[in-house]
Amino acid sequence: MQSSENIQENNAQISIIIPTYNESQNIVQILKSIKDNLPKNFVTQTIIVDDNSPDGTGKIVEDYLKNVKKMADYTIEVIHRKAKKGLGSAILNGIQQAKGDTIVIMDSDFSHPPQIIPKLIESIKKYQYDIAVASRYINGGKIQGWSFKRKIISKFATLIAKKGLGIDTKDPMSGFFAFKRNIIKGLNFDAIGYKFLLEILVKTKGVNIKEVPYTFQDREFGSSKLGMKTILDYYKSVWKLYRYGKPVEKQEKRSSVKFLSKAARFYTVGASGFIVNYMISLLFAGGISDMWYLHANVIGIIASITTNFILNKAWTFGDRNFRIKKTVSQYGKFAMFSSLGALVQLGMVFTLVDNAEISYPLALILAVITAAFGNFVLNKKFTFKEKLLN
Repeated sequence: MQSSENIQENNAQISIIIPTYNESQNIVQILKSIKDNLPKNFVTQTIIVDDNSPDGTGKIVEDYLKNVKKMADYTIEVIHRKAKKGLGSAILNGIQQAKGDTIVIMDSDFSHPPQIIPKLIESIKKYQYDIAVASRYINGGKIQGWSFKRKIISKFATLIAKKGLGIDTKDPMSGFFAFKRNIIKGLNFDAIGYKFLLEILVKTKGVNIKEVPYTFQDREFGSSKLGMKTILDYYKSVWKLYRYGKPVEKQEKRSSVKFLSKAARFYTVGASGFIVNYMISLLFAGGISDMWYLHANVIGIIASITTNFILNKAWTFGDRNFRIKKTVSQYGKFAMFSSLGALVQLGMVFTLVDNAEISYPLALILAVITAAFGNFVLNKKFTFKEKLLN
């Protein structure tokens, strides 16, 4: 773990931290745009934290600094790291070197428009919010350039964060935000994955949060950092943050509340299983192979059942006993009930559409909810041996 206690003290007011890896096509233009949009009357520094980019991003910044006119109230610094250590640790590294009492975190690919920086700073400096989040999901915010798949993944990841960790912020997955440096004093950060804001929201208590709408524009140059490792790191991060938080089942005495809490987790895990199924199926049907799409879908189904089982066992039902014999038995029951739920869903959709003349979208929603609830009840009672109202 890394600590924020080593943060330096001096007279700078704002520090803008930009982690980079292979951003040679964007970095100079983003630095120029930030300079053009600096909030007035503040001493500001921008810190580039480069993970030894093969395309020479760090060197390009150094060359740029040799030719740019120096300003008394604005500086640019580069941290050259020797290896690709990840976005979270890059942000922490930048915070440790930051001189400002207000920190801004943003990307270098123009998906986070520098024009929003003054609004974030105003929320902190003028209106005294502790955290200001550039939000895609409040009124006035939107996303441009993303595929339907990417939007679905983002929505489900946000749902998992909000429901699983009890976050009220509309866009807790935002990578563009500002905060008062003193709110993280003394906190330790795991820096797993790529969503540092989520960790701050969970680990700070009683802070005031302002969300500022903005339009997220997908990158024009370079490649996206989203991949399977990123998704797995996200799940790992959420699990660690959940463990950091409040164990509901140990504190809550009301059976009805505990039942609904576990049901909500079960549904949340089911949503994550959809993402796993979707991505694994695409991966094998045209990604890493040209497998027939039905065969690829079978692999996706097996993968989603497996991840759903593990998450439900450890998170939803709090069963930490992973002895082989017991786990294999539970997995078999879980897979059986999942298959039964699929059959119930298909039968219910057919009945509602053909016999009750209900529209397919509505029938599908009703069938999914019913099948998922049935799965939850059966697995709760027979797979994980819990009383129903507990």
